[in-house]
Amino acid sequence: MPFLKDKEIVPEPLDCRILTAALDLFVRRGYHNVSVHDIQRMANVSIGSIYNHFGGKEGVARSLYYHLLDEFEEMISDVIAEDLTNVERCNKLIKLLFEYTESRYEIVEFMLHAKHREFLPDEPPVCSATPFRTMRNIVKWGMDVGEILHGDSWITTSRVFGSAIHMIHLRLDGLIDKPLPEFYDELIENIWRGLVPEKQDQVLKAVPD
Repeated sequence: MPFLKDKEIVPEPLDCRILTAALDLFVRRGYHNVSVHDIQRMANVSIGSIYNHFGGKEGVARSLYYHLLDEFEEMISDVIAEDLTNVERCNKLIKLLFEYTESRYEIVEFMLHAKHREFLPDEPPVCSATPFRTMRNIVKWGMDVGEILHGDSWITTSRVFGSAIHMIHLRLDGLIDKPLPEFYDELIENIWRGLVPEKQDQVLKAVPD
């Protein structure tokens, strides 16, 4: 089973093996170039097992999509639980996304780079899913307490997280050849310039480990 931070269960349960195999195949080949038989062979399970658990390839993709949304939501909840300002929470999330792009690239690729509406047309856009709504809420909370200058929350959220996600896309496309964490400090400084009161310039510093 693909996890962001938890260790994989050994031995993997049958349904987890199917999702792990599907993630690898969907990322490497693209959803439309993968068959149920491809997933069956990589997962080393029977065709019947896939249909019994997921109802077919679209069911596998949907289950994988919601499992990974839960992973992202857990990541964000863990950050919110820390004793951080809202600006620091944004910084920490960007830092984690950059790190996971390097260490769990297949998860980040599937969640942030795949065109889900092409193969899951009945699902809402990923940007409207709970994790991304929570990211916007963090920005709004920062505005409410004066950490972030007031403005349209959509615009500010796009400025805060949009540039980081664009960097992730460039990295996944192979246009950036250096690990993303090497860009973190400079990006954070550029993101917050003009978005925080001058008296809070210290928030531009990288979040410590």
